[in-house]
Amino acid sequence: MRTILLNPGPVNVSPRVRDALAGPDLCHREPEFFDLQDGIRRRLLEAFRTPRGEYTSVLLTGSGTAMVEAMTSSAVPAGGRLLVVQNGVYGERIARIARAHGIEHEVVACAPTERPAIDALALRLAHTRYDALAIVHHETTTGLLNELAPIAALCKLKGTRLLVDAVSALAGEAFDFARLAPDAVVCTANKCVQGLPGLSFALVKREFMDAMRGYPERTLYLHLPRHHDEQEKRSTPFTPAVQIAYALRAALDELIDETVDGRVARYGRAAAIVRDGVAALGLDLLLPPALRSTTLTAISLPRQLGYPALHDALKRDGFVIYAGQGPLAASLFRVATMGDVREEDYRRFVECLGAAIGRA
Repeated sequence: MRTILLNPGPVNVSPRVRDALAGPDLCHREPEFFDLQDGIRRRLLEAFRTPRGEYTSVLLTGSGTAMVEAMTSSAVPAGGRLLVVQNGVYGERIARIARAHGIEHEVVACAPTERPAIDALALRLAHTRYDALAIVHHETTTGLLNELAPIAALCKLKGTRLLVDAVSALAGEAFDFARLAPDAVVCTANKCVQGLPGLSFALVKREFMDAMRGYPERTLYLHLPRHHDEQEKRSTPFTPAVQIAYALRAALDELIDETVDGRVARYGRAAAIVRDGVAALGLDLLLPPALRSTTLTAISLPRQLGYPALHDALKRDGFVIYAGQGPLAASLFRVATMGDVREEDYRRFVECLGAAIGRA
C-alpha cells in the first residue's frame, strides 16, 4: 500500500521523478552536469513565468531553510536594516537568521491567525529606513496565506526590497512575478514543485543580484552571489546534489506540462475535498476561508483523540498527517494538499478519519 504523505513536504512524487534518480553518475565539474544545471535554471524561469530578462535563477544544495538563510544573509548591505513580518514559526525563523548574522532588524509581529495590518507596515516604513522587508507567503504554522500585493505595492512606494519566503507556496499558490515584482523569492524542490529533498532555489531580480555583490559576505557556503556567479560561468562553488538535480529537472518538466495554474487548481480541488469532509465530521477549521492557503489546512483535534493516537490510527490506514506547532500542538493537526496525490486518495482519507473518530 502506498503511504500518502499529508505533511507539507517532503511530498509524494510521481514515478517519473523517482525514476530520474537513476540517471548516470556525473562528476560535478564536467560539461554534462553543467548542461543539467543550466536546464534546471532555464526551466525555473519558464515555469514561473518571470518577466523575460528581469530575473535570474540560483540553485543551492540544501533545504528550503538553507535558501531562506542564503537570501536573508546576502540581501542586506553593510549597516542596513531589515523588517521582518512575523505571524508564525517561519517568520520567526527569518528573524532568528538575521540575528545569527548580526543583521540589524525589527519585527512586525501579529497573531498566527492574522495577516499584518498594511497601515502598521506603512507607518513603520514611513518613519524608519529599511533596506528590505522579508515575509513568508504561506505560513505552514497555521495554513495562513499572507496577501502579498499590498505589501509589494508599499515596498515599491518606499524603495524597500521585497524578500519572499515561498518555500511552501510557489507552484501551489498563485504568484504573479510581473505584478508583484519581488526582489527575491526562495523555494525548495520537495514541496509544491514535487521534486525530492536536497535542492532549493531562488528567483532574483538581476539588478538586485548585481547589488548584492557589494554587500558583506556573512557566510561562505550560503553567500547567494557566489553560487549565482559560478553557475553563470557553468561552474559550481561546492559539490551539488547531482541525483536530486535529475529529479528536479523531471519535476519541472511535469510542472511545465501541467502549468502552475493547473497545479494550483488541482490542489484547490483537493483542499475542498478535505475541508468539506472534515467539516461534515464535525471538526472545526482554524482559519476562516479568506485567510486559508490552498495547500494546508489546520483542523481541530477530535475530542475523543489526542494527536499521537490519531496519527497512529491514520498511519495504519496509509496516511501521514502533521502535528500542530508550538502552543497549537495540543489543539489541532494539519493536513497538506500538495504532491502527486489523487483526489480519490483524499476522499479515502476523510473516510479513514471518520472511522478513526468512530472507533475512539
